[in-house]
Amino acid sequence: MNRKTSRPSAVSPPRSATSAEQPDGRAWENPGPVVGIGASAGGLEALNKLLGHLAADTGMVFVIVQHLDPQHESRLRDLLAEVTRMPVLEARDGLPVEPDHVYVIAPNTTLAMANGICQVTPRGEGRGVHLPVDHFLKSLAEDCQARAIGVILSGTGTDGTLGVEEIKAAGGITLAQDELSAAHAGMPLSAIRSGCIDMVLAPADMARELTRIGRHPYVASSQVTKPEPETVAEDRDYSDILGRLHVAFKVDFSTYRDTTVRRRITRRMVLHSLGNLADYAARLKGDRTELEALYHDILINVTSFFRDPDAFDAIRKLVLPAIMKSKEPGMPLRIWVPGCSTGQEAYSLAIVVTEFLEETHWAPLPVQIFATDLSDTMSLQQAREGLYPGSIEAEVSPGRLSRFFTREDSHYRVSASLREMIVFARQNVAADPPFSRVDLISCRNLLIYLAPLLQKRVIPTFHYALNPGGFLVLGASETVGSFSTLFASVDQPNRIYAKKAAATRSYPHFHAERPIVNPDRSAAPAPAMSVTDWQREADRVALARYAPPGVLINENLEILQFRGQTGPFLAPAPGEPSHSLLKMAREGLFVALRAALAESQQQGVPVHRQGVRIRGEAAEREIDLHVIPVKLPNAAERCYLVSFAEPAHRTGPVSAAPAIAAPAKPP
Repeated sequence: MNRKTSRPSAVSPPRSATSAEQPDGRAWENPGPVVGIGASAGGLEALNKLLGHLAADTGMVFVIVQHLDPQHESRLRDLLAEVTRMPVLEARDGLPVEPDHVYVIAPNTTLAMANGICQVTPRGEGRGVHLPVDHFLKSLAEDCQARAIGVILSGTGTDGTLGVEEIKAAGGITLAQDELSAAHAGMPLSAIRSGCIDMVLAPADMARELTRIGRHPYVASSQVTKPEPETVAEDRDYSDILGRLHVAFKVDFSTYRDTTVRRRITRRMVLHSLGNLADYAARLKGDRTELEALYHDILINVTSFFRDPDAFDAIRKLVLPAIMKSKEPGMPLRIWVPGCSTGQEAYSLAIVVTEFLEETHWAPLPVQIFATDLSDTMSLQQAREGLYPGSIEAEVSPGRLSRFFTREDSHYRVSASLREMIVFARQNVAADPPFSRVDLISCRNLLIYLAPLLQKRVIPTFHYALNPGGFLVLGASETVGSFSTLFASVDQPNRIYAKKAAATRSYPHFHAERPIVNPDRSAAPAPAMSVTDWQREADRVALARYAPPGVLINENLEILQFRGQTGPFLAPAPGEPSHSLLKMAREGLFVALRAALAESQQQGVPVHRQGVRIRGEAAEREIDLHVIPVKLPNAAERCYLVSFAEPAHRTGPVSAAPAIAAPAKPP
């Protein structure tokens, strides 16, 4: 996960109902679901329609954060009081919120929430760009978790996008106003395009949905629901859901933290008004779109640029100097970011590395950053495009924005020089072979989503992937646990570890995950086609096109036949024998091969990749990669012919990566 928390920052654990006291000394009582509403230009009309269609007894708290003129008194509270029977109050510092009340931000202030209490500070005390909607929604996500509901109404700009992303990652619900009903669609469209919005509705329809959602036990309970099975039937339904995910996406979520997966499933049930696991499992049988939505919900991560700035400072001051001190001239600096999510972590590292090399006057050297995630669609696509909402102004300094980004309407795009430095690819860190000979692994806030058994597989994998003296950076809530024999802590507050020299550098055994069982498959499936049948059809396809070295594989990417001399491209992995194609791929081939296979499997078409660089036993070489679907008549499944062709233009070894231009290191 590849995922990237953020893949993500760690989401704070839910507070108990008595974890804090109010200013008068009374124990804090959880107010139930809290709806944070962000609006700007044209927002008053939308707010009137939304509140006007809400009953006075929904049991929810409504907090409105609108962009207000800091120099003038606001009549927003009085205007809204005319359209709702709920009390409308101006938010004051220290004011506890109550159900069936509306709270409105005051002019020239910044509003947050902690333990159900308003925290109001003067706007002038904040640093950087004033983004009051993002600021409040982020605090709401941390404070209320699954009880948080984020709503983005009419307005210009992108304020609110980062806030609703954090609400969804925390298990809450997100809504945005549809473009037709919004006077200014900038804010809602930005949130919608981020992929984190659950419902796109007109304000009146939002009111009906909010009423329904607020009464569901998942968000209405005084504490965050912990959806655990109570019966054998529910446990069976849960296993059925995990089985469908395993079949569809080749990811075994039974090895992820159980509470996280169950919470995501229950969140989807809320959105579809389903009250039990059996109904939701039945829906998944014929709804591929919902299955994909659940998959991405489980993987969703909180991430941002330079999240936990102290950690990046430590990387620049402690980690990079130590790595470069032992770096041979011309050798690349290699960094791996598992669980990269939408790419902010990888780009932040690229900025830090670039600045470090320039500040310290190192000679130009190749920089290779591999950023991987389990999500193979929205997250990685956004990461590759490098396009982010304008609200990242609150995360990235003006100097860095000017140098490493270009403004495109209301968004910022990462510069081409940084995008070319990073390879984004789908990878299951728990099952796929790792990158090797890397100097730094930044895996922050991914391990918290993995069950202990899976962590015990992943951490030794990181040890294997690192060069001697390499570094591992984890999230604020993560440690290497029982693997103190593999890693030494060098900066405990920032969770930075150095690789220890182990007695042996054994290759981690990527044992096959539990067998993939299709829940819809009958007890007596039709006989599979024989390997001979597949080989004969592959011969026909190959002769019709070309005959370079290659392999024939099945849908599970297992090799059925070697065709020609594949040694320069594939090599048996140490450990137990395996016919997995990806496990045998030589260094450099894995990323392009995995991406090409995924595209061919999803679209059912031939896929070609030119200029793929592979490190062999002696030197690097460049090849063209071809993946061709092979289908037999009347066969339900499909196989694939993977071929490795020498490009006609190649005349010798190629360099590893473009170098960053930097002044020569002084003598």
